[in-house]
This record gives sequence, structure tokens and C-alpha cells, in this order.
Amino acid sequence: MSTADDSTPRGARARARIEVTAAIKDEARRQLAVDGAAKLSLRAVARELGMVSSALYRYFPSRDDLLTALIIDAYNSLGESAEAAHHKAAGAAPAQRWVAVCEAVRDWALGNPHEYALIYGSPVPGYSAPQATVPAASRVGLLLIGLTREAYQGRGLAKPRLPAELRPEAERMTADLAPDLPPETVTALVAAWAQLYGLIGFELFGQFNRVVEDRATFFRHAVGELAHGVGLVYGG
Repeated sequence: MSTADDSTPRGARARARIEVTAAIKDEARRQLAVDGAAKLSLRAVARELGMVSSALYRYFPSRDDLLTALIIDAYNSLGESAEAAHHKAAGAAPAQRWVAVCEAVRDWALGNPHEYALIYGSPVPGYSAPQATVPAASRVGLLLIGLTREAYQGRGLAKPRLPAELRPEAERMTADLAPDLPPETVTALVAAWAQLYGLIGFELFGQFNRVVEDRATFFRHAVGELAHGVGLVYGG
């Protein structure tokens, strides 16, 4: 029985498809940087690449399909950066690894502002992200949950305060996100997750202009406080 390899026409077609797909995404990212996601156009991408629109539609049937691919790529790139920082900090206390992960998220955002705006900026009119984006979008959140779980199972956590009126919602979130953690902790995790991206968004989109000057130091302190708010009080 023979198998197809890169020397066969089938292998060459597969390579060509990968290359063209990459070129389409690269041009789309360039357009995101210039015009923003709302103005992304398959026809414009095809024109810049010297392709007819009908040919491009064989790779991405619609603008939404192309946006989804770009969104998944951005989330995965962000997740890989956060996971690499976590791996590099192996052996450090969970609170220290929390800060390292958050700093990696910030570094990625500052290095990829237009892709960050695509996934955490204003919604694109007429576009609704499909379920296919969820695994990639969850990578950073799952990493932070894992760090918190490790602390809970090891030296323990300082349990945050939880108002009685919030407990039903806290228990619902806990059942969905991390049933093995206390509801108090999961509630604080969700708040910290939102605040992390709020800090980055304020810096990236200019709200810190003429307010915060030493932004790296400010950010490190702020995400350290988020770690303490979750209950990661053991720094070493």
C-alpha cells in the first residue's frame, strides 16, 4: 500500500493551500492594523494578493470565517505566550507564577495591539464568535484557574469574602468553571480575570495617558494585588 508524501501532487497541493491560507491571514492582519476589524473585506484581501474573489472564497467562504480564523490564531498565540511564561517560572510559588503569566499577557498585547483589539476590543458589527473560538479563548483563564487550584490543594488559599446575596451566583459559576474550588475563590477569579484585561485595555487604548507613567511597575503591583484578592497570599 502506498502513501502520499510531500513529493506527490497531493502533498504539493496541501503545501500550496497552507501557504495561500497563511498569505490571506497575513494580508487580513495588515488590513486590521490599517482599517480595523469592522472594515475587513474579502474582496480587498483578494485584490491585494492578486487573487480573484472566487478563488479566495475556496479558503474562507465568508468574512466571518476569516475573522474566526484570525481570532482563534490570536487567542492561541496569546495562550502560548502565557503558557511559556508559566513554564519558565516553574518552581516558583503560585502567586509569583500568576504575576509572570499576567506580565506575559501584557507583553503579548503590547506587541500585538491590533490582534488584541480584535479579541478584547469593541465587538465587530454583525459578527458573533462561534463555539469554535472557546478552547483557544480559554487558555489563559484555565492557566490561572490551574495555578489557583494548585495553591488550594497545596499550602491553601486565603478565602475571600463573599456576600450572602452573591452566593447563589457564585455557586452557579463554580459549578460551570471549577467545581473543586470554593465559590468565594471562583468569584474572585472571575473578577481578577476581568480586571487583568481592563488594566491592559486601559494601557493599550490610551486611558492611562498622563495618569500612569511607570506602567510596567504599576501593572506588576496591580496583578500582584489581584493574586492576593484571589487568595494567593503565599509568595515564596
